[in-house]
Amino acid sequence: MNTERKTDVQLGGQGDRGAPITRREALGRGLCGAAGLLLADRMGSEALAAVKPAKEGIGGNGKAKAVIQIWMWGGPPHLDTFDPKPEAGHDYCGPLDKPIATNVDGIRICELLPLLAKQADKYSIIRSMTHGVNAHETASYMVQTGRMPGGRLVYPCAGAVVSLFLGKKQSAGQNGLLPPYIVLTQPQGRFDEAGFLGSKYKPFATGGDPAQSRFAVEGVVAPGISDQRQHERRDLLHNLNTLEQVMKGNTQLASFEQVEKQAYELILGDAGKVFDLTQEKDDLRERYGRTTFGQACLVARRLVERGVSYVTINYQGWDTHKQNFQAMRRQLPQMDKGMATLIEDLSSKGMLDSTIVWWSGEFGRTPKVMWDAPWNGGRGHYGQVFSAVVAGGGFKGGQVVGASNAKGEEVKDRPVYPGDLIGSMYELLGVDPNGKLPHPMGEVARVTPTADEGVNTGGRLKEIM
Repeated sequence: MNTERKTDVQLGGQGDRGAPITRREALGRGLCGAAGLLLADRMGSEALAAVKPAKEGIGGNGKAKAVIQIWMWGGPPHLDTFDPKPEAGHDYCGPLDKPIATNVDGIRICELLPLLAKQADKYSIIRSMTHGVNAHETASYMVQTGRMPGGRLVYPCAGAVVSLFLGKKQSAGQNGLLPPYIVLTQPQGRFDEAGFLGSKYKPFATGGDPAQSRFAVEGVVAPGISDQRQHERRDLLHNLNTLEQVMKGNTQLASFEQVEKQAYELILGDAGKVFDLTQEKDDLRERYGRTTFGQACLVARRLVERGVSYVTINYQGWDTHKQNFQAMRRQLPQMDKGMATLIEDLSSKGMLDSTIVWWSGEFGRTPKVMWDAPWNGGRGHYGQVFSAVVAGGGFKGGQVVGASNAKGEEVKDRPVYPGDLIGSMYELLGVDPNGKLPHPMGEVARVTPTADEGVNTGGRLKEIM
């Protein structure tokens, strides 16, 4: 997977072969650390300043103000999570054949999710998601954009769209130093998240591991370097910088100094403390789970609390072609602690009403277990039918939308396509699903697919909105 995050903007210099410096190279060469990143974004913003949403104020007027997306990278098995089928027999449910009741009558989920079972009144399960695609990249693009790939335009994913329409309001407030779209912790790598919107709307991927003693956020926290040493480095930089004296009053230099000031506010000031989990009580951190996923859920809550519009938790480890059930016994308890505590924590803080939590992968896994070698109880890719979960932000809890058939092999009723779910979220966020997206070449592009694009639809999720 190539995780290099390119930018079209030159940072006042070039690489060894005359090529523009990337954001990562700028950070690596010490271009003021996070200041280099911020400078790249600032310059990119200026270059794209003429590109604006079709309607000012179209975003941010809905019930929801932010999204926390739990992206189950690789595709979680629907039969082993939120759509158990014990009656289908061992070849379909394997050893996970004892689903448990939730706190909502009639709703059962996997036996390895007891904490989520106690929160079912706060979320709804969609058991009839479908797109029919079994390839990771294509399915990821479809689930996160609502569109079929292969057309003339490469569309932005939901995070980039929310950043476009809601990020402007965020940047105008006190939390404007934080990017509006953040991925914890690694880039998704399956597709270009920003599409034709360009690099300005790519997510900031934190890197690092929030479960470590210090969360080494790329460009913000340097591993092995204390805050005191960062202060000393900044003082030394200013003592050596005679250019400030020679070029006093230069507008370009003043702009750079402002970016540097903002960058150090992220590194040493209050803005960067959003990533410092030592400010949270130990018992809460234990409830989330001292795992990368559990602590990422806590960081996500803190980011939304500070005004970030869209946070993706890129939760890896779900491509279970082999030994699926061994993986489920490792993964599901971690997921259970982190996700259940996130929902409960948001609710207790009065934030769930304004925060959408969206759990989904690019597809599900084959309902029939592959027992033979080399799979040894694995499940393959399956886009015919799979599950998603939504909570908060105007979505009702304690509901089930749609159903798969007796063996979880196809949609039985109420098909829900990716564009239906994304459009429903946009509507709750106050983003017009039928509005226009700005295209740099003036192409007509809508926020969600229209009928003439030939995309399947089952309609918005009005039953849970």
